Amino acid sequence: MLRRNFIKLLAAFFASIIGFIGLFRFREAVKVDKNVIKLPEPVKTGKMSVEEAIEGRRSRREYANTPVSLKEISQLCWAAQGITDRRYGFRAAPSAGALYPLEIFIVAGNTELEQGIYQYLPDEHGLKLIESGDFRGGLAKVALGQSSIKNAAMNIVITAIYERTARKYGSRAERYVHMEAGHAAQNVYLQAESLELATVSIGAFYDGDVRELLLAPEDHIPLYIMPVGKKK
Repeated sequence: MLRRNFIKLLAAFFASIIGFIGLFRFREAVKVDKNVIKLPEPVKTGKMSVEEAIEGRRSRREYANTPVSLKEISQLCWAAQGITDRRYGFRAAPSAGALYPLEIFIVAGNTELEQGIYQYLPDEHGLKLIESGDFRGGLAKVALGQSSIKNAAMNIVITAIYERTARKYGSRAERYVHMEAGHAAQNVYLQAESLELATVSIGAFYDGDVRELLLAPEDHIPLYIMPVGKKK
């Protein structure tokens, strides 16, 4: 009898520990969720044809002082890395082996978002707040002082985690990742054109400084900065 009661007591003790851990994890999950902004559902039918967007696409470095809306941010993120088929997890840009090494960050200044750095979460089609504040000037500084970055309403930063692709493709991974980044950037260009937004692709910056500004892990390699704003 004494042994049986001891076993019951021990089981209750471990159950309470497990329950406490579960509650802690639940609270942590809630805390994370509070930092994620759910974006509006992307629109799949636009007013401009693909052909018109290709013809009108230009690199534009000057922007009107008008806020970019949350709907427009949603479309741009979806065009870059949004999920287009949830059955298989396919995204808007093709990826070697469907391994998706790219990550999308938003440096928001003059938008409907609170100023800050955000990371796009394709599965949730949401933005996770990394750090509050206006970092456009700092981003411009580590990109050789390019004024288009500072004056844009927001900046899209595309980073890559090469290891995701290298695990399968070895030394070919770098080539495949760069191809994929080009696909994603062109999608942003065409989506911006269809929304009457302006953008430009920038590759001149100090990689480590950009990564530090984004508070991104060391395995993130910045590949593109794309300032975005309303057309002048």
